[in-house]
Formats: sequence, structure tokens, C-alpha cells
Amino acid sequence: MRTIRTLVVDDERYAREELTYLLSKFPDVQVVGEAESGEAAILKTVQLMPDVVFLDVEMPKMNGVEVAKVLVELKKVPLIIFATAYPQFAAEAFRINAIDYLLKPYDEEQLKQTIHRIEKIVYPSLPPDTAEKLGKLAVEADGEIDYILPQDILYMYRDEKVTKIITRTDNYEIRTTLKELESRLVPFSFFRIHKGYLVNLIYVSRLTPWFNGAYRLELEGLDEKLSVSRNYVKNLRERLEL
Repeated sequence: MRTIRTLVVDDERYAREELTYLLSKFPDVQVVGEAESGEAAILKTVQLMPDVVFLDVEMPKMNGVEVAKVLVELKKVPLIIFATAYPQFAAEAFRINAIDYLLKPYDEEQLKQTIHRIEKIVYPSLPPDTAEKLGKLAVEADGEIDYILPQDILYMYRDEKVTKIITRTDNYEIRTTLKELESRLVPFSFFRIHKGYLVNLIYVSRLTPWFNGAYRLELEGLDEKLSVSRNYVKNLRERLEL
């Protein structure tokens, strides 16, 4: 599965923050940007090329329906999900081929159903055998096998004869080499920052110069800073920047 790049559009800051927070609970969803107006929504859609736009209907100057009419004419048309406190806009929303319609205040169960609908549209673009084989990573220890989602992995590194996997909730050790894991995780957002380190780019929050051309990298939810070899800095920055 690949990351679902998402743009959140709402003229109210707290509404954007709430939806962004709720979306952060879904490992496959990456909020790549926010917009506070219809005009900004169009500009950021062109710049960021998101897979999905969560679009507020009631906005001044240019409302969500008017924005959607522009978005569907773009070369890369994103999936559109309308959000509003007024259900009477539903009929017009679906005439513009919106795939779903969320009512405010947001209901987490309804949002979960919306994400599942998005996944069914986005993920079929992967070859069936790839999706099946790479859906979860099997980690065996003490005769037991845990299955972890690649999206939950923060980073992994080689420590002597084992590879240590650091996730958002647990740590694991396996004997599979880092090189083999890297090849198996090609459909996901992993990048080698050092000969012995592989990080999940969706969790990168900051890149800071260190010394001799090397950098220190910070990941969301992790206090430890990771070292980025100068040989990998240029390619890393290209991957991270739009």
C-alpha cells in the first residue's frame, strides 16, 4: 500500500486542526498541506498534487462547491470529500462526483468508513500480488510471529547480526538483512540515510546540519536524533521536498 496524500481545506483553523488530528490516526493517510480559502485550495492542489482533498463547503468568497468545479478540470483530479454542517448540500456535492460527504462535527466512525472507501479506490493501482505480499511484515521471535504494518515503522537499523525495527509502539529484532528489507519495502516511503539505517519518510519532521556535511534527522514521536551520512543528504532532501 502507498501513502494517501491528503489536503485539508477549511476556513476555520480549529476545524482544520481537528480533522488533521483525526486523520493522523490512519497510518496510510499523510496530510501534506492545509488551505484556509478556496483560492488557496486550488493553488495547493496544483502544487502538492494530493490524492484526496477534504473540502469544506461553507467558505467566504469561493465556497467548496465552486472549488470542486475547478479541481475536476485539473490534469490530475484528486478524490473529493465534502465537509459541512449542513446536509442540504449533499445533492449538489455528489453531482460533482464527490466520493463522500462528512457532516460536522466529525464522527470518527463515519470518517473511518470514508477512509476505507478511499483505500478501495487508491490501492487497486498496485499489482495484486504486491499488495498481498507486502501488506504486512512478518516478525518472528521465540516461536511467535507478529505481523506489523510497514506504515507503523519509524526506522530500522542493523546491529551486528540482527536488524532492529523501531515502530510507534514496539521494538523488534529479526535476522533479515537491511538490504533485503529495503527491497521488500519499495512500495512504501522508506529511505536509507546511512549504510546501516533505513527510515520511514512519512515521520520525518526536521533535518538539521551537523558537521562535515552530515545532518541530524528528527522523526515524529521519537526523542532520539538519527545521523544522516553526507553521501545520502542530497537524495534525501530531494525526496522530502516538493
